[in-house]
This record gives sequence, structure tokens and C-alpha cells, in this order.
Amino acid sequence: MKVLVLTKYSRNGASSRLRTFQYLDALTDSGAKITTSSLYDAEYLQTLYETGSRKRVLYYYLRRLLVLFTARKYDVLWIEKELFPYCPALIERCLRLFKISFIVDYDDAIFYNYQLSSNRLIRRVLNNKISSVMNKAQWVVAGNAFLAAEAKKAGATSVSVIPTVLDIDRYKVTQREQTGPLVIGWIGSPSTAKYVVEIAEQLRVISAEFDIELHLMGASSATKQQLDGLSVKIFDWSEATEVAFIQSIDIGIMPLIDGPWEKGKCGYKLIQYMACGVPVIASAVGANIEIVEDSQSGLLVKPEEPWTEALTQLLSSVDLRKKMGLAGREAAEQRYSLQVQSKKLVTILKNVAAK
Repeated sequence: MKVLVLTKYSRNGASSRLRTFQYLDALTDSGAKITTSSLYDAEYLQTLYETGSRKRVLYYYLRRLLVLFTARKYDVLWIEKELFPYCPALIERCLRLFKISFIVDYDDAIFYNYQLSSNRLIRRVLNNKISSVMNKAQWVVAGNAFLAAEAKKAGATSVSVIPTVLDIDRYKVTQREQTGPLVIGWIGSPSTAKYVVEIAEQLRVISAEFDIELHLMGASSATKQQLDGLSVKIFDWSEATEVAFIQSIDIGIMPLIDGPWEKGKCGYKLIQYMACGVPVIASAVGANIEIVEDSQSGLLVKPEEPWTEALTQLLSSVDLRKKMGLAGREAAEQRYSLQVQSKKLVTILKNVAAK
């Protein structure tokens, strides 16, 4: 089986690393011959993060177009999200027309990039783009039930849910010594740190009762300023240090607002916390609900409820934190590990290639 993997980013991009790159060894072990091609390279991503600028987009699009001229050499194409962002689904339609098999993978509700755009032209031209891509694909792989439902609504013939998972062998449960302040931790990016700021006042209320520190990995210094009145430490994100960071916290949090985009999120940071045996508190939005309820790994906070009650409950009890943390680790091993989900992905690709 020859597979052309068309990712959005290089391995530096979190979504590409987790949804595609980490599966490549398993595919190779299954006998598949893999060729990878990223739309955007590491330099593009670094510039985007540092300046917000999107440079040389035309160059990257032309480079991808040249790669697509080789598509007939492969048994199946594995596309992350879409081939050309902010362009109509013309090429995806051509793949279907020329009977080139492809699957598409989604871990975010990217259709809202178009449907909720402030640009009227984008809304008009691209409103149904992702639905069209889903409809033309031989298989849609969705990161959660919400995205899978959208694929089925679009008329996708074959849809499977594969959550965003982790290599369980990288994550270990360690026992923290209960000395000093209790650490509430969060891991993410500068763009998603706004959700932590949303609950800042409730964290301030809790800090008056408990000796706590807030540790944030991947947030910017501006976020720290917005959390004045709290003891906050900011850590740069790196793949090499993220596990040690999670092992150093007592509670992992994932606040969200109850918006359309948030319903499409896959709850990956919850799974990271769980894999290290860290209990979680999460907003009861989207995939968070299923992850926490099924695993019994922590507490959910409804959008209209304050966070103070859940935080107090976990901060007050070492035994409860340990119980929920171990339950989360078990769920990570059994349902949210690369070792379990890679078998499902290999089967999907083989089925599509066989057709």
C-alpha cells in the first residue's frame, strides 16, 4: 500500500504532529510505503507564531499542486483537513472525478473559518467547502462525535471517530511531594490562553482560601499580566519538556466558552493530563464531556456554573485527586493511546486502498 500523506504543517505544528506524523511508524510497520508532504514548512509556522504574518503562501500552494500531479502513483491520499485553505474544493472534486482515493482528517471545526467569517465574500463562496470535501472523500476521520456528525450531515459515506491521542509510553505517572503550594496547570498556545483568563476572577477567589500557583505552558507574557493578583509562572512549550511539566502539576484544567468553535475541540490536553495521572477540571463543552464522564478522571463545570466549587473539591482532597488521576491514566491507556487507535487507522487506509 502506497500512501501520500498531505499534512497542513510540518511536525512543528501540533495538529499535524498529533493527527498524522505520530502514526507514520505504525503505518510503516504495517507494510505501507509512506510519502509525506506538508503544505507549510517549519519556517512558515515560526514566522506565523512570532509575527502573525503569512508569507509566501502562493509558493506553498504551487508546491503542493506539483505534488498532486504525482497522486496516481499512490493507492490512497491521506489529507489533513483540506488541500488549499481559503480556496474552493476544486482539487478535491478532481480527485474524485479521476477516481483517486483519499481520506480526510479533522480535529477542529474548521468549517466555521468560512461559515462564521467576517468577510462576506468568504462566507458566500466557501460556506459549504468543508461539507463538499467530506462528501467527496472515501472516508472521513473525525476527532470527536461532533465532527463526525457534521461529516454524516455532509453526506460522507464512511465516517470513523479517532480521538487525538498520545504515545502512552512517553507519559509516566509520578508522585509529587505535597510541599509548597498546590499547582494548577494548563498547557496550550497563546491563542487559547484566553480561556484561562475567562476564569481569572474565580481563580483569585480560590487563591484567597488555598495556597496555589498557576503554571501555564505555551501562554504569552501578556496572559500573565491579565492574571494579576495570582501567582503565575509561564513556561515555553516544547515537545521535549511537556511531559515533565504535566508531571509537576496537581490539577490540570481545560476551560472553554460554550461557542460553536469550542464544540469541535478534541480535548487533547485533558488526555495529556490523564496520561500522567493528573486529575482534571474541564468546561462541560464538546468532547470534554465524553472524555471526563467516561474516564471518571475529574470534574466538569457547566458553562453557567462557577469554577470555585470544582476547584475547592479537588484542592481539598489528596485522596480524590489520586483516585481520579489513576482513573484517568487507565482510560488513557485503554482508549486514548496511539497504541490502540493506530490499528483502527491502518484498517481504514487499507480498506480505502483496496477499493
